[in-house]
Amino acid sequence: MKAIGILYNELVSFFGIGKWIEIFRSGNYSSLRTLDGLLSALGPVIPILLVIEIIRGIIFKRVSMNHYKVPLFIFVFNRVVSQFISIAVVAFCIGLFEKRAIFKTEFTWYWLIYGYIVWELAHFVYHYLAHKVRLFWCLHSTHHAPQSMNLSVTFAHFFLEAPYADFIRTSICILLGVNPPLLFLIMFIDGFWGAFIHIGENILKDGRLGFLNYIILTPSHHRVHHAQNPLYMDTNFCNLLNIWDRLFRTWQPEKEEIKIEYGITRRMNPNNFLDVYFGEFLVLWKDVKHAPGLKNKFLYLVKPPGWSPGDSHRTATAIRKAFIIKSQLNNT
Repeated sequence: MKAIGILYNELVSFFGIGKWIEIFRSGNYSSLRTLDGLLSALGPVIPILLVIEIIRGIIFKRVSMNHYKVPLFIFVFNRVVSQFISIAVVAFCIGLFEKRAIFKTEFTWYWLIYGYIVWELAHFVYHYLAHKVRLFWCLHSTHHAPQSMNLSVTFAHFFLEAPYADFIRTSICILLGVNPPLLFLIMFIDGFWGAFIHIGENILKDGRLGFLNYIILTPSHHRVHHAQNPLYMDTNFCNLLNIWDRLFRTWQPEKEEIKIEYGITRRMNPNNFLDVYFGEFLVLWKDVKHAPGLKNKFLYLVKPPGWSPGDSHRTATAIRKAFIIKSQLNNT
């Protein structure tokens, strides 16, 4: 019976239906008139879409369960690990930096716009570093390892990436005056959209979303971000607003003539949990171990993936630049 209870609690947690169960049991729907109640009520949307995506893919035989197996196993693994590791990074950063904020904002619609622009900057910084610093890439690569795009990829993260991401994002937002209630609302919106843009082609074939493709970052843009094609590598770091990608020239729309190839460039087994979860750490360890001198050992930790002493031609920046130059020459 205890095992059934644990399974029940995990399913409730995964689908985010705890609030709905509480409402149905009490018969009191007044909480849906509050912001907290409304946000809680929207929680099941992404997990339910994921189930629909899987069922539809199985019925029409457009996907293999291998596409979902490792991401969902990672979710379960992270849930188990989190039972023993509890890092209140957001609360820590708020307590540490709120009194050092350059000014204070309020919970209003115009400060929400400001706060979201700041949040996107903070997300850009975290995400950019996750791709450009080898040690951080080891944390982030788990999310990029799947070789197909579907909603289960949302759950594929190394368990230490969230504390690292939240420390950077929360610190920047709080220091730039985004107050905690406003920050929590932004986190919810961003979390929902960040999950939605992983939706698979079997549910949403064209992820451009019409005219929205020119205004915000759509599933199409995020599919580009997860691609290993030379033109697409290390682009579209923002989550919803594309302002910072455009400003820092990392914005890249999907090209119809370039079919997206998902995954990472390292040869790996996407169906092997250990390779997906720890593979990049193992490769980094080997590089550091065989690097000549302490300086090069340290540089392997902080330089971009693909860097080696005296050679930066295998980094994503170099590969993308070479591809663009070659394409321009072919078109002249």
